[in-house]
Amino acid sequence: MRILIDECLDWRLCRALTEHHCVSVARMGWAGLTNGLLLERAEDEFDVFVTIDSNLTFQQNLTKFHIAVIVLEARSTRLADMISLMPQLAELLPTIRPGEVVRISSNS
Repeated sequence: MRILIDECLDWRLCRALTEHHCVSVARMGWAGLTNGLLLERAEDEFDVFVTIDSNLTFQQNLTKFHIAVIVLEARSTRLADMISLMPQLAELLPTIRPGEVVRISSNS
């Protein structure tokens, strides 16, 4: 699975997804792109976009993009809080489909 990590997340989350090709938005040179343009570029090269931007689902019609979106919800954006969500994310990856939006919460 090809995974893109949003620029608002720590790129080191990719280390928890070693069975997949995982890259950050910054590493791709796409930092600062608007969400719509970012998703347009990402859908050609990635299967899943991981973010903490819960407003993304209200700002964009995500069903028009051929990429799945996973929204992480944790206490903070600190790596220690986000890393605890990686087992849930890894479990979800085999079943998620393009156009789907799934929220993963530390309360799940």
